[in-house]
Amino acid sequence: MNEDAQDSPHATFDVNAFLAGLDDLFANHTAKDKADDYLKQAMADAENAEDWGGLLTVLNEMMGFYRSQGRHDDNQWIIQRALELALRMGLEGTEAWTTTLINAATSQRAAGNFDQAQELFDQALDSARATYAPNDRRLAALHNNRSMLFSETNRKDQAIAELRASLDILEHSSVDAQSDVDIASTCTNLALAMLDSPESTDSEGELREARALAQRSLDIYEHAHAQGSAHYASALAGYAHVCFAAHDYAAAVSGYRDALAVIERCYGKNTDYYRVTAENLAEAERKLAASAHDNPQIHTSHSEQSDSEHPQRTVHNDSSQSTADGAQTVHENGLQLSRAYWQEVVKPMLAEKYADAMPRIAAGLAGHGSECYGFDDAISRDHDFGPRVCLWLTDDDYQAFGEQLQKDYDALPQVFHNVSRSATTPRAQGAAKRDGVFAIGAFFEQLTGMPHAPAEDEPHLWLSLDEATLASATNGRVFADALGKFSAARQSFLRMPDDVLLSLISRRLGMISQAGQYNLPRMLQRGDGAAAWLSISEFAQATSSLVFLLNNPASVGYAPYYKWRFAALRRLSARPAVLLPQVCGELEHILQLASAACFGGAGFGEGGRGAAPNVDAVTRDVDDICAQIVAVLQQLGLTDSDERFLEWQRPYVESHITSTAACLHSI
Repeated sequence: MNEDAQDSPHATFDVNAFLAGLDDLFANHTAKDKADDYLKQAMADAENAEDWGGLLTVLNEMMGFYRSQGRHDDNQWIIQRALELALRMGLEGTEAWTTTLINAATSQRAAGNFDQAQELFDQALDSARATYAPNDRRLAALHNNRSMLFSETNRKDQAIAELRASLDILEHSSVDAQSDVDIASTCTNLALAMLDSPESTDSEGELREARALAQRSLDIYEHAHAQGSAHYASALAGYAHVCFAAHDYAAAVSGYRDALAVIERCYGKNTDYYRVTAENLAEAERKLAASAHDNPQIHTSHSEQSDSEHPQRTVHNDSSQSTADGAQTVHENGLQLSRAYWQEVVKPMLAEKYADAMPRIAAGLAGHGSECYGFDDAISRDHDFGPRVCLWLTDDDYQAFGEQLQKDYDALPQVFHNVSRSATTPRAQGAAKRDGVFAIGAFFEQLTGMPHAPAEDEPHLWLSLDEATLASATNGRVFADALGKFSAARQSFLRMPDDVLLSLISRRLGMISQAGQYNLPRMLQRGDGAAAWLSISEFAQATSSLVFLLNNPASVGYAPYYKWRFAALRRLSARPAVLLPQVCGELEHILQLASAACFGGAGFGEGGRGAAPNVDAVTRDVDDICAQIVAVLQQLGLTDSDERFLEWQRPYVESHITSTAACLHSI
């Protein structure tokens, strides 16, 4: 499906690698030329692997890409195939079905097939109300999409109602409304919809509200330090449009100019987006010039107001820049930076100095480090971050030239794309280094204690590897591996034997039951807030692990260590056809209520009057999660019992274990 997958000798479909590769195409601005072939190859790979969930993921991505390219005729059979596949998989009534309906409806709207879009959107809303929580942000996104259909079919009052519903959901679900860019986008959309509303009975009042909404959108982007986002252009242009409608042409000109700068950087000049915004700017400039000619005093007043309330915003075009305190702002994530460093620096060096050996050298970035999971941000880049790659050799090649290759690697530039390598912590030095040259077996031994994955008949060794360790051994990206030996070793750690997987599922059921269903309510009743808090922690750890295990690590990877556990769970839960997609949000809700439920505002070790509603909410969420788990166990054929106390589900699950190894069975 891409150069990474083609290097692998295994006929499997890696959804994570597919999505990461697609992200790379968009990040490198090559999607227009390469995404079509990439998506078609991925579709074939998923079919060959008979990975129907993976195929549905590809089809959903194809719908979005074809829609963005205006290839609406080509998209019709993609839409139809995705819907038929989801139905054949029995996904009705699931979040995956809702997602597919939303994508199909949005694609039909973009194609101008409004009747089909209306029918699909209606189905999507019914499905979303049954599968999403009332404050689920995906429901807000659906209302946003429906508003576009109503706007394009001249039903402005309904468009505004949809946007207000979306805004209400986002405001109630946001953990930081001042920095929530989804709220910003919805504010912009609502402001623009209000300008066109034929139902307005107080045009001045609506205009004031529209301007306040547009200003709120800008304030959110600035508070979130997200002015580098491509979506910031829409907020700037939306504000300019509202100012134009209010005859504040100076502010409109300033907004359109700032929007053009962002559009040029993110999309280029040769786009309709740039041309339309440039035309709007020209019209605003004409109006400003005319108003200055007719009444210079009005022009001065507007200009002064614009400068004081909306100072000129500077957009940087560099890949990175220095802030006032000297910290770097990096516009590439670690994997993108690593791949670029490989392509532009490391690969040419190998071609020059190791041409004969180059087909045997695997390259990529994996192991320890936030960027290897794709979760790095400005905060996580203060150590062990920078332009770097891993080069993996067979034992023979490492003995032959590994030491010299390490010296040549160390001599490469330490600054790339204006990003310099950050400080190296003691745990990332010497034998524990995170980049450079490795023998394949030594690399995995450093991470797991084993040079290769245990055999199927070594369940005790598999059980000695915790999920975070396995996650670090199988994360990241492989940029090149023509020989296939590194990819084979890496994949072997993903092929956890079925009996081991079943044993771990049983263990997680036991801890979920013990911590969440048994000890948590007892500790709350006893008034031991600290013990209840720890029970919630154990419940969350076991439940989040179970989501990955039930979705099969061979397809979705392993749950990483605690710091990135929820980031990975959110990403997994957003994928089509995933099992237990609602659990992530419910776990986060439990954690949000934990303090009030455990301590109730009355002090340690005591319950307060305010604790009871939160205790009830936490208990309901725990019960609901356990009910969902039972339903999935039944769906997978692991149980035929309706028992919700998960400890009693363990014998049903373990009855499917064929090995007699004592370590696989509970006592």
